[in-house]
Amino acid sequence: MRMKSGPGFQHDELDSEAEMSSLRVCLIPKLIGLGGMVSFQGKLVEGLAARGIGVSFSLEDRPYQAVLVIGGIRDLAGLLRARRQGFPIVQRLDGMNWLHRKRHTGVKHYIRAEYGNWLLTQIRAQLAHKIVYQSSFSKQWWEQAHGPTHVPCDVIYNGVDLKRYRPESASQPPTDRFRVLMVEGTLGGGYELGLETGIQLVQRLNQSNPSLNKKVELVVAGRVTPALQEKWINNSGVSLAFTGQVPADAIIELDRSAHLLYSADINAACPNSVIEALACGLPVAAFNTGALPELVTGEAGRIIPYGGDPWNLDLPDVDALAGAAREILFKQEQFRPEARQRAEQAFGLDQMVSGYVNALLGA
Repeated sequence: MRMKSGPGFQHDELDSEAEMSSLRVCLIPKLIGLGGMVSFQGKLVEGLAARGIGVSFSLEDRPYQAVLVIGGIRDLAGLLRARRQGFPIVQRLDGMNWLHRKRHTGVKHYIRAEYGNWLLTQIRAQLAHKIVYQSSFSKQWWEQAHGPTHVPCDVIYNGVDLKRYRPESASQPPTDRFRVLMVEGTLGGGYELGLETGIQLVQRLNQSNPSLNKKVELVVAGRVTPALQEKWINNSGVSLAFTGQVPADAIIELDRSAHLLYSADINAACPNSVIEALACGLPVAAFNTGALPELVTGEAGRIIPYGGDPWNLDLPDVDALAGAAREILFKQEQFRPEARQRAEQAFGLDQMVSGYVNALLGA
């Protein structure tokens, strides 16, 4: 393994496993709880440890050879000091906050969203030596909004442990009904539209019950306010269950218990829920926004034209989505193996970790 040289990369070549084991990287900020960034950080820490690379979670906790900025951090002065001292700074970029500009989500939420965008933009423009985008969509979005950077960039998809997230014959979907699953971090702050569309999808599928010959139910994993849960349970007319936010192991079982994942997030940069579902052999149906067309290819699911302008939150073509979902439900034996194969091709955890090791430490 060779260390990269150039601005911010001031390391010699590494020629031995002993030298490898002395490597350490700083991941900031330290994340706790549940959600996409937390999941990513945990997976990366495990992957780095398996390669003998240590981790710090503070810019002051030295020594380390490089810094990975996972989200927007307020300590821009600390990052600037690290940069001036010669430490390579790599920024991992998702998408940008945008729904607050289209739907009223409250003044506090609006300010937080805009401040988060500003922090990410400042790090990208002035502090990062390299940018890692989570998808080609994410890269294109940032470059359209703020122009290309003058530093190297790469696209590294999120990864999943294919040994943990896998189809399991002992965990099968129900045979007396069809189960549509939604897995989102939060269905609030403007994202309620996704839940409404998911319910409409199941309503359409149940309206075609003579052809499906089974009832369709919806299971929703993620943070949903009690008021919103009560509203839809009492008024949707479909079998509906809310699990709340659940840990990773529970997500595996949920994926294995469903016939179809509906990915509701509009213009998502690289949703973990989709990658985890594919790894478990769960086909995905979604609209062609964000990175979904990059992730769900071939017969791993169906990506459907939105039917309007998703950036303006036009009403989506739910009938077309229902048609795609119906095909997946009828042809489980066709779609499920292809979903797993797609995950094996592109979303292995080792592949992701290798990308970040290369971005942080050179190759």
